[in-house]
Amino acid sequence: MAASELYTKRARVWIPDAEEVWKSAELNKDYKNGDASLQLMLEDGTNIEHKLDPKTKNLPYLRNPDILVGENDLTALSYLHEPAVLHNLKVRFMDSKLIYTYCGIVLVAINPYETLGIYGSDIINAYSGQNMGDMDPHIFAVAEEAYKQMARDERNQSIIVSGESGAGKTVSAKYAMRYFATVSGSTSEANVEQKVLASNPIMEAIGNAKTTRNDNSSRFGKYIEIGFDTRYRIIGANMRTYLLEKSRVVFQADEERNYHIFYQLCASSHLPEFKMLKLSSANDFLYTRQGRSPVIDGVDDTKELSSTRKAFTLLGINESNQMGLFQVLAAILHLGNVEIKDRDSDSSIIPPNNGHLTAFCDLVGVTYQDMSQWLCHRKLKTATETYIKTLPRLQATNARDALSKHIYAKLFNWIVEHVNKALITNFKQHSFIGVLDIYGFETFEINSFEQFCINYANEKLQQQFNMHVFKLEQEEYMKEQIPWTLIDFYDNQPCINLIEAKMGILDLLDEECKMPKGSDDSWAQKLYNTHLKTCSLFEKPRMSNRAFIIQHFADKVEYQCEGFLEKNKDTVNEEQINVLKASKFPLLVELFHDGEKAISPTGQVPGTGGRTRLSIKPEKGREKSSKEHKKTVGCQFRNSLQMLMETLNATTPHYVRCIKPNDFKLAFSFDPKRAVQQLRACGVLETIRISAAGFPSRWTYQEFFSRYRVLMKQKDVLPDRRLTCRNVLEHLVQDQDKYQFGKTKIFFRAGQVAYLEKLRAEKLRAACIRIQKTIRCWLARKKYLRKRSAAITIQRFTRGHQARRLAKFMRRTQAATTIQKYQRMCVEKKRYRQKQAAALVMQTILRAYMARQKYRALLRESKVVIIQKRVRGWLARCWYKRCLVSLVYLQCCFRRMKARRELKKLKIEARSVEHFKKLNKGMENKIMQLQRKLDEQNKENRLVNERLAGLENTYTTESERMRGELSRLRGAEEDAKNKGHQVTSLLEELEKLRKELSSTQKEKKTIEDWAQNYRSEMEKMVSELKDQNGSLKKEKDDLNRLIQEQSQQMTEKMARAILEETQQLKTDLNEERSRYQNLLTEHLRLEEKYDDLKEEMVSSNVPKAGHRRRDSTHSSNGSEYTYNSEYAELEDGSRAAEDVTRGMDTSLTLKLQKRLTELEQEKQSLRNELENKEDQFQRARARDDVEFKKARGAELEYESLKRQELESENKKLRHDLKEIRQSLVGNAATGAGAPGSPAYKVVLEQLNASCEELEVRKEEVLILRSQLVSQKEAMHHKETMTEPSVYVEDVSKLKDAGELKQAYVGLKDTNRSAAPDFHKLNEDGELWLVNQGLKETIRLLEHQLQTQRRGYDSEVESLRGELQNVKEENNRQQQLLAQNLQLPPEARIEASLQHEITRLTNENLELLAEDPTASREARVIILRRMVDLMEQLEKQDRTIRKLKKQLKVYSKRIGEMGAGQTEGQTSPGQMVDEPIHPVNIPRREKDFQGMLEYNKEDELKLVKNLILELKPRGVAVNLIPGLPAYILFMCLRHADYVNDDQKVRTLLTSTINSIKKILKKRGDDFETVSFWLSNTCRFLHCLKQYSGDEAFMKHNSPRQNEHCLSNFDLAEYRQVISDLAIQIYQQLIKCMENILQPMIVSGMLEHETIQGVSGVKPTGLRKRTSSIADEGTYTLDSILRQLSAFHSTMCQHGTDPELIKQVVKQQFYIIGAVTLNNLLLRKDMCSWSKGMQIRYNVSQLEEWLRDKGLMTFGAKETLEPLIQAAQLLQVKKKTDEDADAICSMCLGLTTAQIVKVLNLYTPVNEFEERVSVSFIRTIQTRLRDRCESPQLLMDTKMIYPVTFPFSPSSLALETIQIPSSLNLAFLTRV
Repeated sequence: MAASELYTKRARVWIPDAEEVWKSAELNKDYKNGDASLQLMLEDGTNIEHKLDPKTKNLPYLRNPDILVGENDLTALSYLHEPAVLHNLKVRFMDSKLIYTYCGIVLVAINPYETLGIYGSDIINAYSGQNMGDMDPHIFAVAEEAYKQMARDERNQSIIVSGESGAGKTVSAKYAMRYFATVSGSTSEANVEQKVLASNPIMEAIGNAKTTRNDNSSRFGKYIEIGFDTRYRIIGANMRTYLLEKSRVVFQADEERNYHIFYQLCASSHLPEFKMLKLSSANDFLYTRQGRSPVIDGVDDTKELSSTRKAFTLLGINESNQMGLFQVLAAILHLGNVEIKDRDSDSSIIPPNNGHLTAFCDLVGVTYQDMSQWLCHRKLKTATETYIKTLPRLQATNARDALSKHIYAKLFNWIVEHVNKALITNFKQHSFIGVLDIYGFETFEINSFEQFCINYANEKLQQQFNMHVFKLEQEEYMKEQIPWTLIDFYDNQPCINLIEAKMGILDLLDEECKMPKGSDDSWAQKLYNTHLKTCSLFEKPRMSNRAFIIQHFADKVEYQCEGFLEKNKDTVNEEQINVLKASKFPLLVELFHDGEKAISPTGQVPGTGGRTRLSIKPEKGREKSSKEHKKTVGCQFRNSLQMLMETLNATTPHYVRCIKPNDFKLAFSFDPKRAVQQLRACGVLETIRISAAGFPSRWTYQEFFSRYRVLMKQKDVLPDRRLTCRNVLEHLVQDQDKYQFGKTKIFFRAGQVAYLEKLRAEKLRAACIRIQKTIRCWLARKKYLRKRSAAITIQRFTRGHQARRLAKFMRRTQAATTIQKYQRMCVEKKRYRQKQAAALVMQTILRAYMARQKYRALLRESKVVIIQKRVRGWLARCWYKRCLVSLVYLQCCFRRMKARRELKKLKIEARSVEHFKKLNKGMENKIMQLQRKLDEQNKENRLVNERLAGLENTYTTESERMRGELSRLRGAEEDAKNKGHQVTSLLEELEKLRKELSSTQKEKKTIEDWAQNYRSEMEKMVSELKDQNGSLKKEKDDLNRLIQEQSQQMTEKMARAILEETQQLKTDLNEERSRYQNLLTEHLRLEEKYDDLKEEMVSSNVPKAGHRRRDSTHSSNGSEYTYNSEYAELEDGSRAAEDVTRGMDTSLTLKLQKRLTELEQEKQSLRNELENKEDQFQRARARDDVEFKKARGAELEYESLKRQELESENKKLRHDLKEIRQSLVGNAATGAGAPGSPAYKVVLEQLNASCEELEVRKEEVLILRSQLVSQKEAMHHKETMTEPSVYVEDVSKLKDAGELKQAYVGLKDTNRSAAPDFHKLNEDGELWLVNQGLKETIRLLEHQLQTQRRGYDSEVESLRGELQNVKEENNRQQQLLAQNLQLPPEARIEASLQHEITRLTNENLELLAEDPTASREARVIILRRMVDLMEQLEKQDRTIRKLKKQLKVYSKRIGEMGAGQTEGQTSPGQMVDEPIHPVNIPRREKDFQGMLEYNKEDELKLVKNLILELKPRGVAVNLIPGLPAYILFMCLRHADYVNDDQKVRTLLTSTINSIKKILKKRGDDFETVSFWLSNTCRFLHCLKQYSGDEAFMKHNSPRQNEHCLSNFDLAEYRQVISDLAIQIYQQLIKCMENILQPMIVSGMLEHETIQGVSGVKPTGLRKRTSSIADEGTYTLDSILRQLSAFHSTMCQHGTDPELIKQVVKQQFYIIGAVTLNNLLLRKDMCSWSKGMQIRYNVSQLEEWLRDKGLMTFGAKETLEPLIQAAQLLQVKKKTDEDADAICSMCLGLTTAQIVKVLNLYTPVNEFEERVSVSFIRTIQTRLRDRCESPQLLMDTKMIYPVTFPFSPSSLALETIQIPSSLNLAFLTRV
């Protein structure tokens, strides 16, 4: 592609800079071919002219697009060059706080100089099992890649960690080893992974020191091989060390320290065990004070020594050896303080009695004289003689320092050897992963022998690295079938030949060391003569003859020849060594006698145990070892380096390059100069150069299509993605050499992706401009319309306001006129009314006076008339009465005379018969006439009476009217009299009033004046009071408001406090549950480990006689035999495993012995407690026996009398019932009552029910009697725990007095028989409890019998009354029936209805007449009876239908048996009409009691068929849910029913162990685990439901209550089964997690549910073929389908709904936690479009919850952190308001998570903006006060504590049928 197309205006480039190395600039105008310079503008706005090199015409490097900046992999950059790499690392390190970056196969790690929380176990778990490119760069990703390739490719791996001192090599290697130790684990109890990690503090203490560049710099190289077995678990490790910096022991530069161990000892010198070392402060010793920096900030040397000693102990170095090591180290410090003085110019001397030399000799066990002599003398040997030569002070001092260095080196090698011994195990090694922590390329102002060896090693490693990178690059091209040419890369073999070839630098150095008079100068001359003219890589400095320059791959290094020979020889005075060998200190002798053995350059001894050894082995014993010992340091280092390279070439290497960002140890400070120097030295840029030489940018066809779909037209899109990409790319890029099409990828040359991104950005920019144009037009028009609408609205409101003001003015004018009119009218009306009132008063007075005068005259006349009338009337009546009396008297006399005469005549006539006959003849006629006359008189009488009644009414009315008028007139007269008197009095009063008026007017005037003054004062006072009142009201309101606020605050505070307390209690409860369930998990893990150990012992052919694993969760309800058997099994197991543990680590044996001791102690304590309780029981029993004997006699007499009385009452009741029954039967026979009548049936049913109840009570008494007898035998067994409440419940059921007496006698006999064996009873005092329970039962029975007797009396009376009513009703019904039978059939129905209506009407009238309220109540009762009758009718219908079905079945059977004739003899009508006789009713047989009986020998078969071999799928589909649990419980019920405690215990133990066994065998099958979780919970609920506890019996039916357990309390077993259910639940969660784990990341993050929203960015080499397994792609639908499958499976298995809710909540927590953790560890996922995808996916999960009805139990809340993280990706992130919104929105995220998301936020398109550093700082400042955990990732292993709410079953046990498919025919229904 032409430069003119790329170097256009606004293109950004990199130009060199002296300070920043590279500086960014932007072109101001297009570049044209031939231009000599470029017009550029820097980022600060400065315009410059950049001159081009006239010879090369090389243009400056182009800058990558912003969307590629900050990529995880440097090879993903379009432009691959040094400034792009440097800028990408700087952006990631400074802005995003990311210290790891991929560069192809290399992991670049920048030391942050700050502790980061990215190395916890949660991070390890997040990276475990992930592909290397799927997560953000991390040392754990490299470790996981190595571990995965070792397991997949069956090839050893190695991780090469290199870098400068202070770059973080040691820390990176340590974290890599921690990762292996965490994810793999070990195969034994030896805790090899802990020992591997424990080697780090030891090696840091003896091999690390503080330098100017690093506080914990490794001063040696090490290669650790971590061994794995066939299951890829750690079995051991081996360490090799390289080139320890011994010179640091005797010399340190400024601001540096010696090795840490010396300062740790000095800081701990005050401890008692270190007093013998005679140490003091580090400033008191020469070897620790030279650097003048004895303390490291933030490091406590005392604590560090404690950690070192713990690590020594863990690695098997005992206390005596540790103290020996510390003695040697202290001796080295004392030796450094030995002062050597000049005696003359050629000799030196040590002053006598030197304290430090004395301490040295005491510590190492040598004589003072020998050591003082050979420190100042030297022995020279010739062929014939031996001379002793004195040494000058300088040489003696050097010899002393050489001895110190030699002792420390020996000690270092000894420690490494023993560490390797501790890491060796007896298991065979299958593969290993090596971790190489070696020094990087070094160049200082003065470079000596150490730097030469270090750079030589880096040359070898760089060569191996270049070859590996080149090999991978070419393999990728060959795999994709791309034509390629050989890529030229830098080969540093000439430099390596210069150093190690024949006549190379090392050969010449060894040769010079062998010369008697060899020196550094002569060696330098040989170098000049040999290589100066023959090798271009070797140079001589101009100003020096004692130095040389080598052109290394990284830089030129000048080495000073001074000291090369001495350091290469590494000589020590032989006599000094001999003195030390003769020491009395055994450890020192061991150190120096190791030299006689065959040792490697680091002093390691080859081990055994199947491990691959790379150290040197001797071939010919001592002769070979002596030669080996004489090798120079350079020769040894070259040989060990060659072995290292062979090892690395035999493994698959992984590279970690550590970069030191600055020389001042500042946190997150980046120095570009130092970084570029190290990037050049560590080979990162060489990797970039090799990649850039080929096709560095690689895209899959789908990724290319997704990213650059915007550059295609619709017609270009074809179904074949590969063909579509080929056509589009050929159209966009004309030069076909710029890209190649592979099998699965498209390969691009450097810069082509940037060009495509430019085209894409231009296309998107044009689209954005068009969208902006349209949007702005729409916004402008919307704004115009809004303004127009606003103007119209304002006008409307303004005009309306003006109109309202005019109308208001007119209304006010009219109102004023009206007010004036009415005011004037009121004034005139008031004046008129005053005048009118005066005139009316005068008229009233005058008219009253005239009326009174007239009234008086009328009254006098009226009185006179009345008097006259009364007198005249009295006189007339007197005359009338006298005349009437006279007349009556005359009539009486006359009539008396006539009557006497007539009587005489009649007497004469009566005597004659003739007369009588005549008289009799006319008698009938006279009677008829008299009758007629009587009728007429009656009619007249009625008329007269009516008329008389009318007159009386008229008279009454008139008299009442007259009386009223008279009373009115009398009242008027009285008023007139009174008013006449009043007129006179009023006139007099008027005169008085006139006089008083004048005086009153005067007083009024005075009072008015006083009132005026008073009013003014009052008004003033009132105004003041009002003001005070207002102020008081205001204060009152303020106080009320304050009180209300305070009360509201107090209420809210109390509510918050209560809520917080409730939440705290809930949290504490959940924590306690979680803690308990975690303990169960740990217990299960230990059980599994125990089983694994047993299997290993079996595999090792170790006999284990009698060893059998017991269930660890066995209930404490077991007997002492169970405990002893477990104890015996432990002893047998320990004896059986004795031979095995000899070859294993002793820690397991010690643990078992300790556990055995604890069990013995616990057993003894339990025995003591048992004895104490027995003593207490004996004393309490003695007291109870005395009291019982005293009260026993009286109670027995009373009870016998009571029983006799009750017996007689019972007989009486039976006699009454018998009479009632006979009377009913007699009535039925005589026809008095119909047998089929309702009343008869009701009475008969009640009587039959009573009879059945009596029979049942008899049976219960018999059962009780048998139980009481069996109790005598049960009391002999100590382990049987029967509840005394059983006696109370059973005895309370006795109704018959005779049965009660027999039961009591049986119990008495039982108690007597059990009395001599009191010591065999349970500890709870069961006999006394039974006695007390029996007493209470007897009292209860007495009360019940009395109550029942009264009830029977009342019932008999009511029955007699009802019977009488029935008889009467029967008579009426018979009469009615007789009448109806006489009627025709058509009229019978009408007559019966009419009769019923008449009867009901009469009853209602009678009730209404007696009591209306009772009538209403009667109606209500009738309605209720009707409802009851309807219900009974429905029940009878159902019963009839059921009986009909049974009848059909029986009929069919009878027909088959040939009994059809018998059936035909009886018609259905006869069967229905047949009377039901109440006597001799046969009792129905007892129903199935819901129990299953089995033999003890069938128990294994039961467990095998029902648990071990049961297929969950068939049971779940075809049978009722929880059937195995029901069957097991029914078997348990029978064992309880027969009171067989051994059977109960073995059944429960077998069930629990079998469930554990099937779960261990098929624990990864979700269906199996779910099935047994459901059945275990159902079994637990059955144990609760039928336990007899009232709390669990509330929802039971009466029949279910009868099925409760009666003999055993299984509360402790319920706890054991609950623990088992918890373990199954946790296993279910783990199984579910294993299934969901591979789906979550792919479905929730990677898969594009909304197509086209997110664009794909370049991926570089981070997704290498070797890292990607062949897996199917999971989508969100896959997750939803799996969730639905989980849910349906649990529902099919009958899992409790509450438990399903908890499982779903845990599922959603796992989904949310895994998704969020991956989001926090993947920079490529933190974008706006990915936030939208997550929100959509979460909404789909919520929709699934809504469909399943699971929205309201907390599952949605578990996704809240993920939702908030997705919202955080989508919200604005610029201003302070955005920061406030984020802080208030992200309450479910921690501060670390929020900052991490903001740091990782990456724009996918150029139009998105990165989050500024200042905004992130603002967020951190505002979230500073949050109290939260600093943990970054969510705990995906966290399991919510599970609860099992009680869920009773409505299923009756007796209805359960056992299918034949279960093969349980040996079970018998009871």
